[in-house]
Amino acid sequence: MSFTLATWNINSVRLREGLVCKLMTEEAPDVLCLQECKSPVEKIPVEAFKALGYEHMVARGQKGYNGVAILSKIPMEEVAAHDFADLNHARHVAATLENGVTVHNFYVPAGGDVPDREVNEKFGQKLDYLTQMRDHFAAETPKKAILVGDLNIAPREDDVWSHKQLLKIVSHTPIEVEHLTDVMEAGKWVDVTRQDIPEGLLYSWWSYRARDWDAADKGRRLDHIWATPDISNAAHGSRVLRAARGWEQPSDHAPVFATFDL
Repeated sequence: MSFTLATWNINSVRLREGLVCKLMTEEAPDVLCLQECKSPVEKIPVEAFKALGYEHMVARGQKGYNGVAILSKIPMEEVAAHDFADLNHARHVAATLENGVTVHNFYVPAGGDVPDREVNEKFGQKLDYLTQMRDHFAAETPKKAILVGDLNIAPREDDVWSHKQLLKIVSHTPIEVEHLTDVMEAGKWVDVTRQDIPEGLLYSWWSYRARDWDAADKGRRLDHIWATPDISNAAHGSRVLRAARGWEQPSDHAPVFATFDL
């Protein structure tokens, strides 16, 4: 069975329902994981998605903030929804597809503006969230699993437009990269995107503050697709749909894709 998966921080699923439908129509991934849905589950426009073939959904939501959803053409069953760091935020949901693959969809806290937990509570929450992710996957090593989402960290030097200038900027600080690496090692996760695209600058997010985001190209790779070693070699076709960042009233994130032959 071959299936294509995409992950996208949509920045309001109701506001950008049309963009989700556009992606479903033009790109048609079999599984679409959304973050920052900013909607209670019952208000997600599921009927529009069902009409396009996405008959299955698992989700966690809350009014105006956070929120994660997995929309799928493939039957699936919800298996988990963790509240790491006890934030009472809708930031994780997981489902097992009928082929036995478990998909984890995460929206890791952004962490505020100051990379110091002593003066910025949000940064401490981000680090704690990652620590609990690490401990969870260390306690029970995942098998036949995919982890996707807006992890709000660009770990590699070529995942940001300027490694030197962003070393003290939240999302690329050494302590965040260390915490994310710990999560990866705990679950033996493989970065599928960089397995497919091992070299070169690669971004999935461009700030709304940039007047001409495309020309300035000051991006960061905050959105990730990982897989466990038992299925990582089945992944291919990784790409970032950069064009979506230029759609009308876009999210500041672009969708990231990978295909798995299993």
